[in-house]
Amino acid sequence: MNDWRKSSLESTAVYRARVRGCLLGGALGDALGYAVEFSSLDQIRAAHGPRGLTRLVPDGEGVVGRVSDDTQMTLFTVEGLRTAARRARLKGIGGAETALVRQAYGRWLETQQRPGPADGVESGLLAERWLYARRAPGNACLSGLAQNHVPDPRAELSGAPGPVNPGSKGCGTVMRSAPFGLAHPSADFAFGMAARCAQTTHGHPTGYYAAGALAAIVAYLTRGESVEGATLRALRLLGRHPGHEETSAALNQALDLAAERDPSPEKVERLGAGWVAEEALAIGVYAALVTHRVEDALLLSVNHSGDSDSTGSICGNILGARHGDGGLPHEWLEQVEGRAVIAALADDLAAECLRD
Repeated sequence: MNDWRKSSLESTAVYRARVRGCLLGGALGDALGYAVEFSSLDQIRAAHGPRGLTRLVPDGEGVVGRVSDDTQMTLFTVEGLRTAARRARLKGIGGAETALVRQAYGRWLETQQRPGPADGVESGLLAERWLYARRAPGNACLSGLAQNHVPDPRAELSGAPGPVNPGSKGCGTVMRSAPFGLAHPSADFAFGMAARCAQTTHGHPTGYYAAGALAAIVAYLTRGESVEGATLRALRLLGRHPGHEETSAALNQALDLAAERDPSPEKVERLGAGWVAEEALAIGVYAALVTHRVEDALLLSVNHSGDSDSTGSICGNILGARHGDGGLPHEWLEQVEGRAVIAALADDLAAECLRD
């Protein structure tokens, strides 16, 4: 085998591993945090010991490894992007990502309204019975999708509020946006697409810029950047857009806090609680930056008073994109709900994007 062919095969294998790692890592962080979402740090420590969570624990119904709406919506993002890539490859028609992702979110909304798959549904995520579960979905996601808004994919990001929930910047935008960075090698393109698709539910500029920033970070990570390097490059990209200041300030605070070393839940809480987009992004980035072990970073990202499943999901997306699925703790992964479906969907997205 010549050197070029060997190098190409190796880079393809690394890309596939990072796509799988990003989606599985996000689900793992989500499952870790879902069991303690809405619990204060004091309550977490009282229930699980002075170190807080140290492993996956049962949720309120006694089930270990359940994922929340964060993973559900992330998977439907993947389904929409996979469909768009296939359409572009087979028909030579690009530019449909926004509409197809919005349609995919409509299918997710159906899973929140029905007890199970409709008669005759035998393929796609709508056929997965385990996804028909309400796991504390965000109000803006539910109300926003009821409006059926599809942003113009060619529109400039002006920093103005969007027409849907214009005052909302909840973390429901950012927790579902990592796949844009997996599907598009251009971080700039991934940023814009994630931001526009975020506007289907949340109109506040910080909400959609945080979504774009995570997509850009993931795009840089899949190309081999470090977490710090990817974050710095995403900050430069953010700086080109009006109204970026709140998102940029949160990321800079995460970088500064990580530089102090000595991570702790108390330092996590200096970044906020994660209920809003820029705080959730900052906590996920901080946890991924400040610790060397993947397990420690994931645990740090969920042991705080706030939206632990969303911050855990974002941290897991980042770590998985950086290290691939081989760098994730497999004993924990084995307990995550839907892991086989998630891995298969990741492989489908990677294969389609490689063909495209």
